[in-house]
Order: sequence, then C-alpha cells, then structure tokens
Amino acid sequence: MSKNTKTSFFCQNCGAQYSQWMGQCKACGEWNTIVEEIIEKKTKSNFPSNKSISSNIIKIHDIETVHEDRIISGDSELDFLLGGGIVPGSVILIGGEPGIGKSTLLLQLSLQINKKVLYVSGEESAIQIKMRGDRIKYSNSDCYVLTETSIEKIIKKSMELRPELLIIDSIQTLSSSYIDSSPGSISQIRECASELIKYAKSSSTPIFLVGHITKDGTIAGPKILEHMVDVVLQFEGDRNYMFRLLRSHKNRYGSTSELGIYEMFQDGLRQVKNPSEILISKKDENLSGNAIAVTLEGLRPMLVEIQALVSTAVYGTPQRATTGFDIKRLNILLAVLEKRAGFHLGSKDVFLNITGGIKIDDPAVDLGVICAILSSNENVSLPDNCLFAGEVGLSGEIRAINRIEQRILEAEKLGYDVIFISKYNKIDIDKFNIKIELVGKVDDVYKMLF
Repeated sequence: MSKNTKTSFFCQNCGAQYSQWMGQCKACGEWNTIVEEIIEKKTKSNFPSNKSISSNIIKIHDIETVHEDRIISGDSELDFLLGGGIVPGSVILIGGEPGIGKSTLLLQLSLQINKKVLYVSGEESAIQIKMRGDRIKYSNSDCYVLTETSIEKIIKKSMELRPELLIIDSIQTLSSSYIDSSPGSISQIRECASELIKYAKSSSTPIFLVGHITKDGTIAGPKILEHMVDVVLQFEGDRNYMFRLLRSHKNRYGSTSELGIYEMFQDGLRQVKNPSEILISKKDENLSGNAIAVTLEGLRPMLVEIQALVSTAVYGTPQRATTGFDIKRLNILLAVLEKRAGFHLGSKDVFLNITGGIKIDDPAVDLGVICAILSSNENVSLPDNCLFAGEVGLSGEIRAINRIEQRILEAEKLGYDVIFISKYNKIDIDKFNIKIELVGKVDDVYKMLF
C-alpha cells in the first residue's frame, strides 16, 4: 500500500470512525465489526460532471422562489406520505426487512407512474425484474431497466437517458472506482450517496434509494446517509400478515407523523384507503375480551380492535404477553387496575393482542385496553356498537387526549353509536350525532358497562 494512501477504521454496524483498530466498537458495543478502509480518493478526471450549484452570498429576501409542481406517482398512499407528491430533485431512502416488499413497491411505482423511469438494480438480473413486473397489473412503456453496480456508469447512463425518476435498488450494492473498498462499506455508501445527491440536485431528478437494515432494524451504513437524503421511509410489517406499513421518519417536504398502509397480494401491493376495514374483524357474536379503540397515525384516525385474555395462572408466576402493544405499558395499566380499582389481577395470566399485525404506541388506546381486560376478567362481552378513546393515568383517572373531534367523527362515520372519552376533553357534544359518554375514572367506566 502506498505511503500516501490514507486509511481509517469504520464500524460496519453503526458507521463510527476510529484512528486504529479495536475489537469492540465503543459506539454500538458490537464486536469484530471494525474494518480498515481507504478514504483517500483517486483523481476524478473521468467522472461525469454535474452542474455546480451557485455559492454566492445572497440576502434571504432577495432569493426568488420558483414553484415546482410535485410529481403525482399514482400511489395515493405514497403521495400522502410524501406530503402531496414527489418533489423534483429530492432523494428518498426506503429501508425495511428483507422480503417485506421494498423492491415490489418501487417496481410497482415504476410501472404505474406516467413518467420516464430508470430502474437500476444491483441485486437482480433484468430477467428477474421482468418476471416480477409481469405479476404486477400496471404497465409503463417508458420504464427502463439497468443492471449495474458502478456509480460512474449509472450516472453516465442516466445523463444520456434523462429519466424523470431514478430508482436505485440498492445503495449497498453500488461502488465507486475511486474508493478502494468493497461495496456496502461505509466509505462506498457515503461516496455513492453523495454522487447521487449531486446528480439529483443538479438535474432536478427525484431518486429513490433502497437501503438494507441491520439486525436492530436501523438502516445499515453510516448515520450520515440518513442526514444526507431528503426523506427517510421505513417499510414495516409482519411477514406472516399481508399488511405493510410505510412510515416517514424524516421528511423535508412534509410531516413525519403520517402512515401509509398496503396489503400484499400476488400481483403487488394494494393501497388500503380505510385502515379500519382491515383492523376490525367481523364476528357473528359478541365475545368477551374484545374492545374497539380510536387511534391516530399522523393526521389519520383509524379504529383498531384490542383482544385480551385473562385467566388463572396455571404456574406459580403469572404471564404477561402482548402483540402490537408495549408490555411495560400493559404492566402499568394492570397495576392501576390492582391499586386504584381493586381488581386482583396479580395472580392471573394476561395476554393482549392488537389485531392486524400493527404496533400501537398511542396512549389514547389505554381506555380500550382497560375495558378489554375487564371484559375478559368478568367474562362479559362489551356492546358491539361502542368504542373507546382515552389515556389512563396512574391515579386511575381518564385523561384528555389530543384531536378528540377527529376521532369522534371517524367513529360517527363508521356507524358506531357510543364513544367513551374523558370528561376533561373540552368539546361541544351536541354537534355530534354519536352518543358521547364522559367518564373521569376507571370506576365510572366499569359501573356503566358491567
């Protein structure tokens, strides 16, 4: 190795940089993940040139803003998540578990958008992409495929084709000939992402990047990758369920609290316009332990079904298990029922499930969880026309929640007759057609329902 070559040591798990090798990364605690990489780049004499961005100092009041219409993708869930469409020149990073549907989502986007698209794949051959494309019901005659991993060749071909949308699947497979390290290393990911961002900003071409994730669920590579891009989306969902959730973790052009819901089929992903229809099961008879709660994902209200099972502990230590709900939060609610309401649940097994395979962290479902547990404990079913929205405090009080009117309107729209909310929410109950029951403590709810 040349004396002039500069190297550094990077953790392949979290991207932390060190001046010398060590066995354990101090940042993430992983062992044997630190690798030496060459960071001195070769001269980029043959690299495709991009238009330079003006660096003159300008007063903010003198800057002329140019309104650019967003690109409508044809996928209403994705457009809603991005804040109204794809912004020209933006770089969007999508991460998720292997096999969750990232490539399917982007190939479906390529085939349904009415724009010239270049789909670059470093993981699949053109024949494999065509086989997946044949299963999708959409068709776009202006969709082009390139199987390449060299970032220089990709940018050169893209400058020749001039696509209106560029998709890279995935960023971890790309490499630059000016960095002497293997594809997927910290230096390669940072360099390739930097060149793609320069190309996107200079040509106003929006770019979608697929990113692999680590075993902890975070996007692999340096954290600076997420800082560099404009939008970071996370594709989630249990592979045993058909439903997929697309969440926004970062968005320079819209809200980061929105959620897109898809349903996986043989012919691709179907957008779910009304999430409540898939999260509430249809039953012939009322069963104990079932309650309906109203939650919010961003600005979107939706109804979720909560199932609880309370039984006498067969073994000495009672079990606590949850699916889609924080088990620590469940233990707090059980302690409130034990201490404040007098229910002896300390010697019983409690199992809780949020149907549909989604995860809920909205405190407004606390009241629904409490009622589902009490229903199973008493073996008395709740009325099928009522639902709940309220946070339960440590004193057993039902606390007020935000955007209560949106939740009530959603319940009213779906045909429910009664909703239980906190009496501390200041609203005009006369303007709603649904019956609103105001409760202050857990005891009040128990007396009204059982």
